[in-house]
Amino acid sequence: MKKVTIEYRVPYADTDMMGVVYYGNYLTMFERARNELMRDCGYTYSECEKEGWGLPVTHAECNYHASAHYDDILEISAWVQAQKGVRLEIACEIRRKGEDKVLVSGFTRHAFIDLKTFRPCPPPPKFLDMMSRHSEQA
Repeated sequence: MKKVTIEYRVPYADTDMMGVVYYGNYLTMFERARNELMRDCGYTYSECEKEGWGLPVTHAECNYHASAHYDDILEISAWVQAQKGVRLEIACEIRRKGEDKVLVSGFTRHAFIDLKTFRPCPPPPKFLDMMSRHSEQA
């Protein structure tokens, strides 16, 4: 599957009293990369919502390997790790720009839902088409 990498400069507001990125902010970084992955594949979250379906997070997992700090430029990568039935998993890795060491890795699990009923629903054909078009890219 296609992998998207975005850059993000850590603002002071993302750090704690120890001068490192507050652990909860990494999930927001995962979301930034997830949004850009969808956009890069040609199907934005706003389009999904206009068509009547959503992708709420049902599970999130972060593995912290090393700290990021104020003013670091981070590279946040995201890709589809798995898609089966109504479930979708988006994997993410965060590195300091120019370094190979992974600072944070993890994934978010989502469920396709119908926004009228908030009940699980099959992935829309447009999404499945997007997945098949980008499954060979990495």
